[in-house]
Amino acid sequence: MKIYKTTCMPFKSLLAILTAAVICSSCGGNAPADAGAAADAPAAATVTPVKVTTVDQSSLTDYIELNATSSFLQKNYVKANAIGYIQKVNAQIGHYVNKGEVLFTIKTKESQSIGNSINILDTTFKFSGLNKIKASEHGYITQLSHQVGDYVQDGEQLAIISDRSSFAFIMQLPYELRASVTNNQDVLLSLPDGTKLNGKVNSFMPTVDTLSQTQGIVIKVAGNNTIPENLVARARIVKTARSNTISLPSSAILSNETQTEFWVMKLIDANTAVKTPIKKGIESGDKIEILSPRFSPNDKIIISGNYGLADTAKVKIIK
Repeated sequence: MKIYKTTCMPFKSLLAILTAAVICSSCGGNAPADAGAAADAPAAATVTPVKVTTVDQSSLTDYIELNATSSFLQKNYVKANAIGYIQKVNAQIGHYVNKGEVLFTIKTKESQSIGNSINILDTTFKFSGLNKIKASEHGYITQLSHQVGDYVQDGEQLAIISDRSSFAFIMQLPYELRASVTNNQDVLLSLPDGTKLNGKVNSFMPTVDTLSQTQGIVIKVAGNNTIPENLVARARIVKTARSNTISLPSSAILSNETQTEFWVMKLIDANTAVKTPIKKGIESGDKIEILSPRFSPNDKIIISGNYGLADTAKVKIIK
């Protein structure tokens, strides 16, 4: 009689395999569903906070600002009118003198040698041998060459008077801007101490500096101002003036790297900004003239947060 042995091992192994297959099938089925749900979800739009402004309609002025140096264009040379000795000096460097004022008294060489011998011989002759030298123009003594007791020759320079009537400011104008400056044009001069002076273009120097290619412009100022020579002031000349023109703050204007194209970001609704190409005109301070397009007073232009915005960008207006 044969005895057959049976075992449960194959059945248990089959059951384990089937259970693992069901679990794997359940996990694999859920993954594509989750991925599809993520793909179907809409991407969150980026909203940029911005500040806006409207166009301004006013007058704009474009200025040229250059340095101008004070100068006395005319120098008067005080010279001796005889050979002799200086007996008296009424001049001091930096002092202002009037036309006709006596500056020097010279005793001639002959009278110094003879003394009063002639007067003793003839009392009616009244010979003194003294020559008085007077100022030929109003101005300041800028150079003094001799003092009391000096022996001088006839025609020798004694002093230099800077003629006050020739006082002016000399502005060095780049020649490419020559067409922007005309004769009798108004000029505002700002001195280092804050003083403002009104001047007018008086004349143009007939030469141009070889290296800098600048032309000297003579600017006359009104009044008898006691301004020293070689003082550097800032001269402002109107280059271009516009009245009743449309402008925007400079922060609203964007450009490419070469600054050949310019645009602004304009709102077309409460939350969308579009790139709008512009043509700009003159610049005055923080304002830039907009030649085209013609914006309306109700158009909202971004002035903060506009850098790097793409066309049709989503924005949010903040105060």
